Amino acid sequence: MTDSAPQTDTVRPLPVTEVGHWDLEADVVVAGYGIAGVCAAIEAARAGARVLILERTGGWGGAAALAGGFVYLGGGTPLQRALGFDDTPENMATFLTAALGPGVDEARIADYCAGSVEHYEWLVACGVPFREAFWGEPGWEPPHDEGLMYSGGENAAPFLDIAKPAPRGHVPQYADKKIGQRSGGYMLMKPLADTVTELGIPVEYDTRLRRLVVDGDRVVGVLATRYGKPVTVRAERGIVLATGSFAYDTEMVDRYVPRLSGRPGAAIEEHDGIGIRLAQALGAELAHMDAAEVALFGDPQMLARGILVNGRGQRYIAEDTYPGRMGQATLLQQDNQAFLVLDERSLEEALATVTSTPFFRFPPKWVAEDLAELEAEMGLPEQSLQATVATYNRHAEHGADPVLGKKPEWVRPLGTPLAAFDLRGFTAGFTLGGLRTDLDSRVLHVSGEPIPGLYAAGRCTSGLSAGGYVSGASLGDGSFYGRRAGRTAAAGS
Repeated sequence: MTDSAPQTDTVRPLPVTEVGHWDLEADVVVAGYGIAGVCAAIEAARAGARVLILERTGGWGGAAALAGGFVYLGGGTPLQRALGFDDTPENMATFLTAALGPGVDEARIADYCAGSVEHYEWLVACGVPFREAFWGEPGWEPPHDEGLMYSGGENAAPFLDIAKPAPRGHVPQYADKKIGQRSGGYMLMKPLADTVTELGIPVEYDTRLRRLVVDGDRVVGVLATRYGKPVTVRAERGIVLATGSFAYDTEMVDRYVPRLSGRPGAAIEEHDGIGIRLAQALGAELAHMDAAEVALFGDPQMLARGILVNGRGQRYIAEDTYPGRMGQATLLQQDNQAFLVLDERSLEEALATVTSTPFFRFPPKWVAEDLAELEAEMGLPEQSLQATVATYNRHAEHGADPVLGKKPEWVRPLGTPLAAFDLRGFTAGFTLGGLRTDLDSRVLHVSGEPIPGLYAAGRCTSGLSAGGYVSGASLGDGSFYGRRAGRTAAAGS
């Protein structure tokens, strides 16, 4: 062994023979103190392992603590049943298979859905509060402290005809929300962080993961830095990577999902892909690296009452669906070109509703007394918008939308005067791809075999989403498979 400080400017694995001494030791070392990491630490400790959490920032929470807090759960949770909604694991799996594809891991979805009710009960037992109240209006999240909401377009076309609609967006109760600062995600993380404290699990803050330490083909520790100085950490049973996505690594975004280049959102700057790159250096398999969730910066109450058209003046998605689905369609399929058109009556009705995102209610860019004038002001091809509205209105007179399937409650002919909102470029998103893991959260080598001693959960893995997304998939998947990673690592299997 050598006493010289090992390199920290490379992602290549560090042979254990180059580690002169261990600064810290544990049975299970968890890298990252967000939702996946906290759940991994709790379950590993409860399984009898000595656990150590390494967190690169000065506190717990990660992206989860800043999130709206949706945890996607179903199959008949106590909250669903209390609010009168019937659901089964099979029904939930049917929806997720359709909504999160193409290319979903059906075995993973079945596993997640089968364990969803137990996972809800586990969260509640850890102190996570869910209020028995349902929010049924269009929105990015409940504006108050309601505990349940549709969060993935379950009750919109085309999914309402594929699986029986059931709301599965479970939101921890938090009264004084500040969107993007302290919301439901904070009240998901805080009870779990308190559980870590109660279990006596030590945390090393301001400690940044740099390299994995290997003994042959087995991961036996990590090299980290604290304030620029190397720290070596021994893991007797395993390392759990819970380091987040690669949304803020410019080179990785440009390489894998270039449509997101320059427009990161719903993540934190610490999501730099380090866990993914370290595992790659060991030969880890990746999956769905081109997948992304995309937010459309529009108000769902306004979107549902109007029509969303592309740069050719054509509708392209049902306006009452999950707004993240609209964002994906806009950025990935419509070259980021989108306009929202609605009449004065619909706009006034929308603005009179309660919203969790008032900052999306900005003034329209164009207003006009008739459709031809509006079309010209928007710079759309002549007759393009007029033809779209004529078709929409013809069917709307009968309360129908056979073109895209918007539900009758939101379908009404557009009258005059009219307003249009310029939503071109109004998208941002985060990456969904990452390490391929098995159902026990073991990181898989490109050969298909698990890499000994290495586990992962959360957004550094490919998780449930292969292409589509539902709000709550990240926190749900991260917490569920974070628990699995902790148990598997504690067993050393």
